Amino acid sequence: MSTWSKRTKAVHHGTRRSQYGEVSEAIFLTQGFVYPTAEAAEARFVDAGEDEFIYARYGNPTVRMFEDRLAAMLGYEDCFACTSGMAAVTGALTALLKAGDHVVSSRALFGSCLYVLQDVLGRYGVEITLVDGTDNAAWDAAIRPDTAIVFFETISNPTLEVVDMRHIVAAAHNVGALVLADDAMATPVFSTAQECGADLAIVSTTKHVDGQGRMLGGAICGSRALIRGPIETYMKHTGGAMNPFTAWNHLKSLETIDLRVRAQAETAMKIADALAGHPKLSAVRYPTHASHPQHALANAQGASGGTVLAIEVEGGREACFAFLNALEIFTISNNFADAKSIATHPSTTTHQRLPQDQKDALGISMGLVRLSAGLEDPDDLIADLRAALG
Repeated sequence: MSTWSKRTKAVHHGTRRSQYGEVSEAIFLTQGFVYPTAEAAEARFVDAGEDEFIYARYGNPTVRMFEDRLAAMLGYEDCFACTSGMAAVTGALTALLKAGDHVVSSRALFGSCLYVLQDVLGRYGVEITLVDGTDNAAWDAAIRPDTAIVFFETISNPTLEVVDMRHIVAAAHNVGALVLADDAMATPVFSTAQECGADLAIVSTTKHVDGQGRMLGGAICGSRALIRGPIETYMKHTGGAMNPFTAWNHLKSLETIDLRVRAQAETAMKIADALAGHPKLSAVRYPTHASHPQHALANAQGASGGTVLAIEVEGGREACFAFLNALEIFTISNNFADAKSIATHPSTTTHQRLPQDQKDALGISMGLVRLSAGLEDPDDLIADLRAALG
């Protein structure tokens, strides 16, 4: 299996068949498991084997299939599946940090990630330093000998900044710090977090893995020592494990993820091409598009810029809302990576709680719109956007 491509692993890796030999993976909707003897129960609690389970909060056969499959896709040894993307972010950080530790993070983060870092971890004595993620010198200056964790989004949400992962990983590992990469925007199909040396890749499986607006989920991928050590210990005691029904849905979604994500990424690039230079827009941002200021780095780090792009509508809030309200195919929502194309106004929704000075520093203006390319015909989407801009 190690020689298989991501696309093949997404269909087959980690399959566990019952005695019935089913083709489609089974859903084990059970909270607990039965032991043949009291001695067997004692032995399992001391050292559970690879296919031995204790309680659904600790692990489950369906969830384990999904964990194995996603880890293989991203190139990591192991994975812990969580209730949501934010459960994965919070669980990974909390499991590995203690009061007095130092974290360096890019400033351009999803609003909930900033809340966890500054409000939650900061409240319990973790020191947080935020830097401009695109400035390698800022990373070098901020990372200290006592830095415990370095955290960033591989492609930031919603402004689509790209960090130089190899440079940051080298600087972090030079002082013994762990690197946690939030890989939601990069997608599991185009992820290069493991290739660039990140110790852990955190995935919101709500996004491209599910891909159809149904299930919340998250995952932490990394070495077996980290996943089955501090992370599993923390997650199983605090209740962040994924539901087996969600895991089963995710397994089914992984069978088509390569086809879906490649089609959506191709559409995102076509939209960027079509809208570049539009008189009603001051900017079009797509990581691997020639107009993006970091397109060379984005192309060097990955095969695609993902399924999301951002545009800057001239005229501020009033013009931006008029554009959003005129869309007919794009739906107004706050998710991304759905089969349906979605338009989001981050300043008043996903990043609404940020103080204005932070929005200004991140480039989240009243004219910024995040567009998530779906599976519709790209020509229809482009026509919809042009008509709404008009």
